[in-house]
Order: sequence, then C-alpha cells, then structure tokens
Amino acid sequence: MLLDLSEEHKEHLAFLPQVDAAVVAEFGRIAVEFLRRGSNPKIYEGAARKLSVSSETIQHGVEGLTYLLTESSKLMVSELDFQDSVFVLGFSEELNKLLLQLYLDNRKEIRTILSELAPDFPSYHNLEWRLDVQLASRSLRQQIKPSLTLKLHLSQNGEPSTTVLQTDPATLLHLVQQLEQALEEMKTNHCRRVVRNIK
Repeated sequence: MLLDLSEEHKEHLAFLPQVDAAVVAEFGRIAVEFLRRGSNPKIYEGAARKLSVSSETIQHGVEGLTYLLTESSKLMVSELDFQDSVFVLGFSEELNKLLLQLYLDNRKEIRTILSELAPDFPSYHNLEWRLDVQLASRSLRQQIKPSLTLKLHLSQNGEPSTTVLQTDPATLLHLVQQLEQALEEMKTNHCRRVVRNIK
C-alpha cells in the first residue's frame, strides 16, 4: 500500500535533501522522541542555530518525517511500497535508502508507542431494558407518560461496569435515527479509508 502524502507534507520533507545524512538520521531520532515525549522547542532552536535556518523549518521537517514514519508504521507498509512512496518526493538514492533504514529500524517501536497512545474505550457486554407507562396520577386521571429504562453492561480492561439510563421514547427514537445515520456514513469510501488508516 502506497502512502498518500499531501502537498503540505511534501513541502515539510523538502528540507531533508538540503542537509547531511547524519542530520537526517538525527531528525529521525528526534521524530521518535517527539512521539514519546511530545514537542521540544529547545531542540528545534538548537538545530536551527547549527544549520542557520529558522526553527520553524526544523520543526516542519521533523513533523513531516514523524508523519512519514508513523503512517508507514501504522499501515505496516512493505519495504518496496515505502521506497515507492518516498520515490515520488524526488530525493536522491542515498536519502531514500536512509529513510528506508530509519523506517525499518524504528517501525516496531513506533507501533508500540502508537498502541500505548490509543484510547481504551469501554466495550459493550449486555443491555437490559424496561418500559414503564404512567396511566394516571392524583392530579391527572388520564395521561400516558411512557419512560424507558436501560441498564447498559460494559467492560473495560476486564472489569465490568453498569450504567443506568432513562429516557422517553421520542428521544430514544431520535438516538436510533442518529446511530443509523452514522452507520450509513461508515459505509462511505472516505470513512472506510479513515478506519483502514486507524488500524
């Protein structure tokens, strides 16, 4: 699977051919560090002084490299597909080999970091429901007031939890319509592409 790099990412990566191979390797190390600990402006400023460019240029270069490595690792792109994806950038053969080596050396660690960053949502286990209808009260002899009580059983990290929700049928019907609309939207090509990239 080839990577689809936007024009903005191509612009960010365009800085790499202007520096030595050792600097690109250092950018790769900074990119992995960026994933682990977040952005560090001091590193960008120090590198900008050494290379006599703006710190914003360094930051964009590192972020472009980070995107290239994370997307490749997330999709487990093969060596050949990675080379083909980088080939469209018009870099030298030496730089392409260096980027491939950066990817191969760091993809397992990047996948580990990305899996740790992924949110852990509760998963559905069971649902119990009860419909109550109030037909009359002391003040109103004839009324129909339905309410629906839902007991939602979830599990997160192997630990069960229960949530009780109460609603009226009109709100529940609206909720069902919204969920059905979301399911229909999941069938579109755009959503399928996004879900495929998340995995």
